[in-house]
Parts: sequence; C-alpha cells; structure tokens
Amino acid sequence: MISFLIQLVTGAQARWVGEPPAARCIFFANHSSNLDFPVIWASLPPAIRRHTRPIAARDYWDGSRLRRYLARDVFNAILIERHKVTVRENPLLPMEQALDAGDSLIIFPEGTRALDDDAPMNPFKPGLYHLAKRHPDVTLIPVYLESLNRILPKGGFLLIPLLAAVTFGSPIQLEPGENKLLFLDRARAAVAALEAAHA
Repeated sequence: MISFLIQLVTGAQARWVGEPPAARCIFFANHSSNLDFPVIWASLPPAIRRHTRPIAARDYWDGSRLRRYLARDVFNAILIERHKVTVRENPLLPMEQALDAGDSLIIFPEGTRALDDDAPMNPFKPGLYHLAKRHPDVTLIPVYLESLNRILPKGGFLLIPLLAAVTFGSPIQLEPGENKLLFLDRARAAVAALEAAHA
C-alpha cells in the first residue's frame, strides 16, 4: 500500500537495464532529495523490496515521530550517524550485518545531497568500496534518480507534481586488484551513464 502511494504521488516510473536481480544487492544511487530512498524502495519488485533495507541519515529520520515511524516500521531502514562518526558508530557495521542476514541495501555513496538535478554528482565516499571488497558475492546495481529534487526541493514540505523516473542499470563488480579510487570513479560513472542514456 505504501509503495503504491509513493509511486502515485511521485509518478515514479521504473526502468530496468536487463532483468531485476535474484540475489542480494547493493543498489547505489545519486542523491538529491529526501524522497530518494522511498522511491527506489517503492520501485522494486515486491519480492526484492521485502528484503531491501535503505540506509538513511539518523539526524533527519529521527527528527519527528512520523519520520521515525516510517523509517523504522515501514521501510525497515538502517539509520546511521553522519556527523559524529566513531568506532562504535561505524556506519558500515549495521550494513554488513544486514548483508550477512541476507538483506539487500539502498545506499547513496555521495553521502550528501546535490543542490539540484543539473549539478554533477559529488565524489563517492569509500563505503561502497569497502562493502564490495568484504562482500564480493553481493550484486552491485547502479541507480539513477530523475526529477526528485524538483518534486521535493531541499527544505520543502509540499510535493510539486512532476513525473520522476528510476533507472536500474547493469550490475558492476569490484575487479581483482582494482584500487579504491578507480572503483569509486567507475561506480560513479555507471550512475552518470544512466543519466546520459535517458537525457
């Protein structure tokens, strides 16, 4: 029901390059709106959605009773600390625990939102590389989100009626001997290529 409402409100259309994956995945996407992970989550086939956990900022999603309820009880999100990261609050630990339990993840390697849809993506932070290195059997799926920043601009509360799109690309993997910088640049390019393909 929630997934239907999200798709209805945003008009999100899912496009798949190839078939949806059957195994555990890390869906990694550009980041421009607080709608990003709900829209990806809602766009997944139900069998995949049931075992997919978004990664979300604790300071935002714990900021009100409604957001806390949605994050924890509807989306089953993993809420992570963004500003005061410590060894005890290492955001990779709950992600690895979820992967070990058989779940898939939705992550945003930029770490922070782009100012608008026309801005280039920020460099990817190293978390995706570490997850790929420690879990080589997990499928890595690039995702490009279109128009969500226009539907819910930063600081906005009212949705602007526009059509969004979610494009799921072909899987990539960490190549043997590939270093962190090369992999993160290639992963970022895989998301950017989905934008160019539908421009």
